[in-house]
Amino acid sequence: MKSEQEREQLIKEINILLSQAYDSTLDEIYALLQKIEAEEEEEDLKVYDKAKQEANIDNSLSWEEAKKELKAGIKKEVA
Repeated sequence: MKSEQEREQLIKEINILLSQAYDSTLDEIYALLQKIEAEEEEEDLKVYDKAKQEANIDNSLSWEEAKKELKAGIKKEVA
């Protein structure tokens, strides 16, 4: 996990490269980022479904606990 300062520096460096990129390259980068976002959403849904199934099978996880765990997992990935 990167520190906030490391993230800011990386974003600045990416922005410099993006400003110099050809339009076709920008289109490819945009498509790739959309694909990554869709894959992350799909993974989040899998985690959600698994938590829901576990709660239904053994009643060990309440619906509220499942939502909290899912949100905590998403925040960890973003941070």
